Amino acid sequence: MATTNDLKNGTVLILDGQLWSVIDFQHVKPGKGGAFVRTKLKQVVGGKSVDRTFNAGTKVDTATVDKRDMQYLYHDGDDFVFMDSSTYDQLNVPASTVGDAASFMLESADVTVAMHEGTPLYVELPTSVVLEITQTDPGLQGDRSTGGTKPATVETGYQINVPLFLETGTKVKVDTRTGDYLGRVS
Repeated sequence: MATTNDLKNGTVLILDGQLWSVIDFQHVKPGKGGAFVRTKLKQVVGGKSVDRTFNAGTKVDTATVDKRDMQYLYHDGDDFVFMDSSTYDQLNVPASTVGDAASFMLESADVTVAMHEGTPLYVELPTSVVLEITQTDPGLQGDRSTGGTKPATVETGYQINVPLFLETGTKVKVDTRTGDYLGRVS
């Protein structure tokens, strides 16, 4: 148990039997009336965001979330198999929990898996990853100066937009939060 005065970004709360992560919070002390805490919460499992206001000093349930460094090993049916980097234990995580992170994970990639009471909640990736373009249309002479983009498929099967001059086999840096092209890697 904690109070709303102890809230920080990233704190996970248990509200109505569900886990909610604090994205943003603000302590407000108006001239009249009691102080309160205005928060923006994101549902850990579903991803839904809500705004919620608490009276200052209200007790809230906090959840213990254990973040473990793991290595992605392989895809097995509907599950992704990860290995704990410190204990070498293997963990099967359902595809629904991995979510969009699957578009950017290569075998042997290092990730962070958040756990609550032995149940995986979500997979955190680094902010950018290097992937190789496996298929894209060839660029035409003169395309270098227009600043246009074309679709390209990377080695995980994910499709991104890249500049016209990039070709199949080029390694590119991709933002894992947005899926945007960040630059070419030599």
